[in-house]
Amino acid sequence: MTIPGAAARVIGERIRRRAMREPVAYILGRQAFRHIDLEVDARVLIPRPETELLVECAAAMEEGAYVHDLGTGSGAIALAIKQERPDMRVTGSDASAPAVAVARANAVRLRLDVVFAIATGWPDVDAPDLVVANLPYVREDEWSRLQPEIRLYEPREALVSGEDGLDAIRALVASAPAGTQLALEHAPAQAAAVRPLLVGGETLKDLSGRDRVTLGSIP
Repeated sequence: MTIPGAAARVIGERIRRRAMREPVAYILGRQAFRHIDLEVDARVLIPRPETELLVECAAAMEEGAYVHDLGTGSGAIALAIKQERPDMRVTGSDASAPAVAVARANAVRLRLDVVFAIATGWPDVDAPDLVVANLPYVREDEWSRLQPEIRLYEPREALVSGEDGLDAIRALVASAPAGTQLALEHAPAQAAAVRPLLVGGETLKDLSGRDRVTLGSIP
């Protein structure tokens, strides 16, 4: 079988990029998440399967609930929630303007009515029934040991959050209005430190059986 010249060049370039340890999602420009396909590039993290637990938390809310996705990145969580629960009002925000541009483009392409905003810290939104957040939670000392696919290509600011990895989560808890219901993704080893930050903190396990999301409210 002879591969046409143009196709051979595309294949060769993709092989070259993968040999340099660039993630497949960036090479192809897309990543599947729940029941949607997202366009992704180096402006945003690649959505992970364990993050789907945040979608499940939101999807369990009552009809017509308002959910805000804080630190939305590619818009994966917010858009997956809206796709599964069109009755809900869903919004998202991120401190990164380039990330918000990716999220907005995904919303348009998927024809999902989710409004995304650029916001540092607590966004200017109506009181949500639930805030879901996949904030940075990698420890500073972990960064140099991460796989090259992560360390060389994904945005560091979306991953690393201080010595214990909890700076961003603590900042969110400190800035959110009292009584706000949160669902926070974190590393399995961080669950015991995250639960006391919230009232009624309860940790859920991901599909691998690891502590992944803690639910609770702001004191």
